[in-house]
Amino acid sequence: MKLGVNIDHIATLRQCRQEGLPDPIEAAREALAGGADGIVCHLREDRRHIQDRDVKRLRELGARLDLEMAATAEMVKIARRLKPDMVTIVPEKRLELTTEGGLDLNSKFKIQKSKVRNAIQKLKDAGIVVSLFIDPVQKQVTEAAALQADFIELHTGRYARSLSLLELEKIGIAAQQARLIGLRVNAGHGLDYDNAKKVADIPGMEELNIGFSIIARAVFVGLKRAVSEMKEAIK
Repeated sequence: MKLGVNIDHIATLRQCRQEGLPDPIEAAREALAGGADGIVCHLREDRRHIQDRDVKRLRELGARLDLEMAATAEMVKIARRLKPDMVTIVPEKRLELTTEGGLDLNSKFKIQKSKVRNAIQKLKDAGIVVSLFIDPVQKQVTEAAALQADFIELHTGRYARSLSLLELEKIGIAAQQARLIGLRVNAGHGLDYDNAKKVADIPGMEELNIGFSIIARAVFVGLKRAVSEMKEAIK
């Protein structure tokens, strides 16, 4: 089971004072030293935390980089220039605190699906692996395959908040369906040291992408140890 560590909240803390500290690149180095298999960051349209320069420096670091982004022309252009190992296309709302749910690939607004399809094609033409962040719903999984994504990342927020076995089962069923139709599967959102293991145990799950709980733990024990503890938790 791989662990991708999201460092957005290190940048959030930096932006509070805009004085350069703490440095997300140093955070990435500590995460990798603690056993992270890759680094995840979300370049938002409003640049509320991660900045363009951060993504450039992270790419130069040489670690596996998963760039989360909206399916906009600006973001596709940036990704094609920097060539992260993976792009995860996510929905994005200006006023949300964090990503609230998966992409709606079955939306009645066909323009959204068209934007996602065009983004996928341009990213794949540049040799970038593409993942779609979706809810664990059969129609969303089917549509992700139809759009020719390489991966899906299943949104685990409802399970993480409720610890409902029904929500966990939905994730498991979606992962199984995805594997049967040729999609690879990651998961993330809201996972912590107590609830991540059950998601990690789902057959076919390749990687968990976790940020906030690791950064929160790092306040007390340091980032290297916090990442190491999460790796141990999801074994």
